[in-house]
Amino acid sequence: MNCGVCPVSCGADRKKSNGACGVSGVKIAKYYLHPFEEPPVSFKNGSGCIFFCGCSLKCVFCQNFELSRNTRGKEITVKELAEIFKRLESEGAENINLVNPTHYLKEIGEALDIYLPQIPIVWNTHGYEKIQSLEEADKFVDIWLTDLKFIDPALAKRYTVRADYADYALPALKFMADKPLKMRADGKMLSGCIVRHLVLPLAAYDSVEVVKFVSTLPKSVYFSLMAQYTPFGDIEKYKELQRKITPREYNRVLDEVERCALENVFIQQPDSSGENFIPRWDF
Repeated sequence: MNCGVCPVSCGADRKKSNGACGVSGVKIAKYYLHPFEEPPVSFKNGSGCIFFCGCSLKCVFCQNFELSRNTRGKEITVKELAEIFKRLESEGAENINLVNPTHYLKEIGEALDIYLPQIPIVWNTHGYEKIQSLEEADKFVDIWLTDLKFIDPALAKRYTVRADYADYALPALKFMADKPLKMRADGKMLSGCIVRHLVLPLAAYDSVEVVKFVSTLPKSVYFSLMAQYTPFGDIEKYKELQRKITPREYNRVLDEVERCALENVFIQQPDSSGENFIPRWDF
């Protein structure tokens, strides 16, 4: 079957060879109860994160570089993936959090046919998505947890291999933003959409545009502004990425959040940056 699940539509037969994402079959790097997602997602016991390998976006600054470049992980079967769902649920996971799942849409659907957890399913994505694939995922996804990395195509071209990132991400976010918000009285999210944005060095101008775009989405959408950028990945050629963001850069974006009067917002503190927040890939 020729793969067309992500916007690259590389046409690879991923049962036989790697696609543009760098993987074939199903490969994961880690699964565990993760305490550092947004509060309604990690909630009390932690989010049941499954970190999938490979990525068609290939951000040079990727905090999960070893995974996105497919240099670390373990190949598993669809049946084993279903068993992981069951195990995380039995360990008390607040949800099943599919991290970087796009290129495994078919296999995830097959695993959920084997075992469907009685807790929310989270689609934790970089945002580079096709509407057709999101429509398929929407049959089982309860919570969209999506990045909006860039709006400026020049940034996307410089830092990823996909200059058309925003051409797909903006319509994708509009689709995901329509997910009805359902919150338990104690603050746990059961359904809804959270949009994440990581402020990058010298890119606060684009972060301001991201905030403006989010302000046009339904008021039920949560916005998570992240200050955790840590120099990491393949950034030797990018001098501007070899430092953390400054208070001035972050405050410029915070001012726009206030100006746009966003209602449901998570604000990350600047001291949250550092490699200690990056999971250890000890699967």
